[in-house]
Amino acid sequence: MQDRRKLTDSKINEDLLRSVDHTPRAFWIVAGFLTLWIGGGLFALGNMLFWGLGVTGLNRPVMWAFFVTNFVFWVGISHAGVMISSILRLTHAEWRRPVTRAAEVLTVFALSTAALMPIIHAGRPWRVIYWALPYDFNRGVWPSIRSPLIWDPAAIATYLTGAALFIYTTMLPDLAVLRDRAWGKRPLRFWLYAILSLGWRGSSRQWKLQALAGILLSAVILPVFVSVHSIVSWDFAVALVPAWHATIFAPYFVLGAIHSGVSAVVTLMALMRRFFHLEDYITPDHFDALGRLLIAVALGWFYFFFIDFIFGLYSRESAEVAVMELRLFKAPYNILFIIFIFTAFLIPVPLWFMRRVRRSVLLMFITTILVNIGMWLERFIIIVPGLQYKQPLDFTWGEYSVSITELAIVSSTFAVVSLGILLFSKLFPLVPLSDQKEGQRLQDEIEIGKRSVPAVIREE
Repeated sequence: MQDRRKLTDSKINEDLLRSVDHTPRAFWIVAGFLTLWIGGGLFALGNMLFWGLGVTGLNRPVMWAFFVTNFVFWVGISHAGVMISSILRLTHAEWRRPVTRAAEVLTVFALSTAALMPIIHAGRPWRVIYWALPYDFNRGVWPSIRSPLIWDPAAIATYLTGAALFIYTTMLPDLAVLRDRAWGKRPLRFWLYAILSLGWRGSSRQWKLQALAGILLSAVILPVFVSVHSIVSWDFAVALVPAWHATIFAPYFVLGAIHSGVSAVVTLMALMRRFFHLEDYITPDHFDALGRLLIAVALGWFYFFFIDFIFGLYSRESAEVAVMELRLFKAPYNILFIIFIFTAFLIPVPLWFMRRVRRSVLLMFITTILVNIGMWLERFIIIVPGLQYKQPLDFTWGEYSVSITELAIVSSTFAVVSLGILLFSKLFPLVPLSDQKEGQRLQDEIEIGKRSVPAVIREE
């Protein structure tokens, strides 16, 4: 990293705990706005539960639409935490330090929100227990364990548990700092941090165990990281729906998830730097590094997107060709397709090849917002046109149009994730204190003769 800044431990504590120790008026304004937004979504949800799914745009044959699109989107966003934290931790990438905690928190809240979407989509949430658990409740009908719809709850629950443990393990030293700062000043917070810190005292044995646990969790969670979105892709791939039944969906969905997830982390970093005044910790170097990573991920994702598109046409099956024509030539899908391809790839990726764009916080913020607009539309374009294709012998067939109920519920999920991260920042630091202090030690140098050498040698 080019931009290395010397910071003392007291300076790190003061800067990174500012959001925990002080509550500006803007916090309450933003929190209140997000709460009202969520309230609107809950009102729409209550209306849907009372009147039924008929208030949505769902119909035969388009029985999956906005809710399932949003489910796939948030599962994709959740891949940010593992990509940033686990892989970069295992490879000892120094620039990961200010980014890891925010990426992990984004993972937890995005995945929790994603898990809500199938429950809402069911229309009768109390019956989801029949789908989530392989127990028949005297109905005499057991769920098919060969269906990925049964694997989804297990994969998401495993991923969510692993991500939460990952955050908690790496946060133990910071919890001890918060506990000591709250002593004698904030009794309730003191007891909260004292319980959560598990008696952390910073002994050499505790540091070794904590580091070992972080590495082991990083390695264990990586297969889950790949499997979760692969299973989500199989929800589509095993269905005999035109443009869904493709073996390439697993790597295509995983790379798409990384593309949207890492972009969401960059967006979150830009907001953190601006509103939490973290200019000394989140520097243009970090945006530059993530921009380079995004180039590689975006190119890989576009390769699989192109292959999926070509394979759909290569077979020359009438149903596949008809769905492709629906996506490309029939409104509104052709307009959405053009917006998707420009926002997800054609605009941001060429810009990321320019160093001054990668090192510009504003431009990286704008381009990553564009990416996630495009990636949400990509999921919608995959789901709806395939279902809307009229199959032979269909006794009913209808066009899909989104309802205000769906818009209110889906849009409120963005407020749920935003409010969750905001409240987390009020209780815990979004940038890990211990990682920053370790990074300062590793960049210290001492003079030996005419040479400067690292003051600390890390054992690999």
